[in-house]
Amino acid sequence: MAILEEISSFLQQGRTPKVKLLVQQAIEEQIAPQKILEDGLIAGMNIIGEKFKNNQVFVPEVLIAARAMNAGISLLRPLLVSSGVQAKGIAVIGTVKGDQHDIGKNLVKMMMEGKGLNVIDLGVDVSAEKFLENAVAHQAQLVCCSALLTTTMGEMKRVVELFKEKGMRDQVKIMIGGAPVTQSYCDSIGADCYTPDAASAAEAALGFCLS
Repeated sequence: MAILEEISSFLQQGRTPKVKLLVQQAIEEQIAPQKILEDGLIAGMNIIGEKFKNNQVFVPEVLIAARAMNAGISLLRPLLVSSGVQAKGIAVIGTVKGDQHDIGKNLVKMMMEGKGLNVIDLGVDVSAEKFLENAVAHQAQLVCCSALLTTTMGEMKRVVELFKEKGMRDQVKIMIGGAPVTQSYCDSIGADCYTPDAASAAEAALGFCLS
């Protein structure tokens, strides 16, 4: 459908008013909300994610595309809820305790939302207990921990240990990321997944939720 391709195209350009207008038009043309979401908004965000991964676009372009996507989703959300459409998965995300950095976390959140996941953002300086409490409350399949400082990375290990301690380790996948984090650190603390960038994180998250 041409209108869905237009939504995708204007989203990639970050043209929020145009995206809102076309989403509203698609709703009035009685295109299924799920179809508008997946073939319009998510399709556009996936292309941005791919380009971001290949260094063809950068953080500012991702942010304006995500803003356009959120504007479109805000029109669709009540219709998706009333038609009983479920998110593809639920993830809890936050920057670990002691760390106030959130640009990387926010990018990952946007990319995950762009894949159709429901993301509960706990913000910054999040303790292991808070990750656990929210994973249980929201019945999340995923917990995503971000850190930008080597001094706060240890909190990620604490998150993994707390989930083990509470018998939740089999029910929730734990993903970690951030500038100082590596695959070998991920392996050493027993987390499930490390990805080097936001687009890869969103792909891995969707994979976990659909598996």
